[in-house]
This record gives sequence, structure tokens and C-alpha cells, in this order.
Amino acid sequence: MIAAADFNITRVENSKLKDINLENIPFGKYFTDHMLEVDYEEGEWKTVEIKPYQPLLLAPSTAALHYGQAIFEGIKAYKDPSGEAFIFRPIDNFHRFNMSAERMQMPTVPEEIFMEGMRLLIELDKNWIPNKPNHSLYIRPFMFSSDELIGVRPSEKYKFMIILSPTGPYYNTPMRIYVEEQYVRAVPGGVGYAKAAGNYGAAMYATAEAKKKGYDQVLWTDAFEHKYVQECGTMNVFFIIGNTAITPDLEAGTILAGVTRDSVITTLKELGLTVEERPLSIDEVIEAYKAGQLREVFGTGTAATISYIKELRYKDFDMQFDIESWKTAPEVRSRLDNIRYGLAPDTHGWMYKI
Repeated sequence: MIAAADFNITRVENSKLKDINLENIPFGKYFTDHMLEVDYEEGEWKTVEIKPYQPLLLAPSTAALHYGQAIFEGIKAYKDPSGEAFIFRPIDNFHRFNMSAERMQMPTVPEEIFMEGMRLLIELDKNWIPNKPNHSLYIRPFMFSSDELIGVRPSEKYKFMIILSPTGPYYNTPMRIYVEEQYVRAVPGGVGYAKAAGNYGAAMYATAEAKKKGYDQVLWTDAFEHKYVQECGTMNVFFIIGNTAITPDLEAGTILAGVTRDSVITTLKELGLTVEERPLSIDEVIEAYKAGQLREVFGTGTAATISYIKELRYKDFDMQFDIESWKTAPEVRSRLDNIRYGLAPDTHGWMYKI
């Protein structure tokens, strides 16, 4: 692991924190005092810099702006009752980041740069972690091609960065979801399993159309038949049918392997539920609803954590849920929150101490 002395650290003279109220702070609007930046050139990673948060100077010909070689991750840090800071499962995000990099023909980031750089950055801006329920410090590692060249080929230069943003609840009210059957998010053989920037840009039109109809997000279906549910725009999705939790499987490579998804699967099994990762058709969902067996539907993700879905609409059929009667999703959320905020033992080794 790289020692702190191997990082070039420049501290701010005056923190912005004194001018910001961290209570119920909106997601992704405010950023901490420092950021991490390192360039990849001539086949190697250069000096890692942690410096004051500032704009980037980019040429109009920067490759990422034209050809979309860009990936990112979403991670969260929390404080326990004693004020100690911990990151939730960052090594899993590190592995997924490099999987995305390989798919997008980008260099992988060494673990010591990703993990130790993140630790040092958060240690520097630790006071920005809100010490409140449902609040956290959102961590955004990202990388993009930085060649100053127009031409369709992999870049020879890349920039890896980490920025930090204090945040309150992401979706703080139950959601209304529209089942999308015209547009698609991903196809087998594509980049659906990668956290590539373009995946999110491509989803914005369908999401905007759903919002015009009064919905918060779309639930994607498969590209070939528009029959099998995939994931929501920013979340994996779970359906509690009877005593079984069902979530779409990852085999086709069209769904992001969510770290929170994996944590939820573990927690559901601890609660005694059967968990099935398999193809799930919208017809099966509707049949379960009509039979009174579809008990709960919720989304999972780093930003959203656990988000209740109070309404699901497919064509002209509307499914509504009595969230007040739910037991599973609230218990899953409570157990995960207790681990994250240091209120329950971390028996899985998920929390990484700063």
C-alpha cells in the first residue's frame, strides 16, 4: 500500500464547511474542500494529488467529451456514535470499477491508489460526514479519457478522480414507477453491467417521459420481448412474492451488480426468506399482485439505499401497495442502517475504517 508520504497533499486554507448546513442536505449539490486527481500517461499512473476542490481545465478536443470513455462509482461513508468514520464495502466498488474500466477499454486503477487515496481524502474531509440518521458522505470515484485528439480509438491518457459530497436521503418519499416497454437500457453483449456514464445519459429520455406522466422513475424491461423486468433507472429491484424475494439475475450482463443488492440478498436470507435470482416476467408480477401474493416492491442502490415503491404501472394496469403494512423492506433497511451507523455488529466485515 502507498504510504501517505507518497501522495502530494495540498490543504485548503479555509474550509467551506462553516457556511453549509449538513441537515437534510440535497444529494449531489455540495462538495467538500478537497479532491483526488491522478493522470495516466505513457502506460503508467503518475503522482497522486489531493488538493483543494477546483474546476478542471479541459481542451475542447478532450476525447471523453466526444466518444464517451467515462466510468464512475458510488460509495458512502458514515459516522458511528463515537464519531469514527467508516466506508461501506469500498473494496467491492473498487473491483466493479475496474471491471467497468476493462469493458470500456480503459486502464485499471491500482488498489493502493483507489483505496488509500479514498481513505486519505476522507480523513482530510472527515468533518463533512453528517452525523445524522439517513445522512452520509457520498463518494464519487470516476475516470475519463483525456487525450486531446479527435479520432475513434481508445485514449492513451486518462484522468482518475475522487470527489466527495455530503448528502441526506436520496429518495425520501415512496416512489411511483412506470414499466418501460418501448425504450431499452441495455442488451446482452453491451455495457449494461458496467457503470459507464453513457448508460445514465441514455436513460434520461425515457425517464423524462415517465415523469411527464407523473412517475418518478422507469422499470426497464428486456430488449427483445419487453417481457422480463430488469432494473430501475438508478436502482436494482426486489419483489417479495409470498415468502420469497425475487430479483432479476445478472447472467445476461444487462444489469448492474449492485453492492447494496448483494447486501440486501444476504440480509433477506438472514431474515429467513428464500431469495431467487432469476428472470422475472411482468406477467408473473401482475399475476402475483392479482392473487394477493405480491407483498412488497423496493429498489436498492448506493445513492438510494432502500427505496419503497408504492405504485407500479404497466400499460393500463396499476398496482398500488400499502407501505404502512410492510415488514420486510423496513427491517432490511433498519438492519443495514444499524451496521452502517455502527449501531449493530458488522459480522460480515462490510465496514472499512478510515
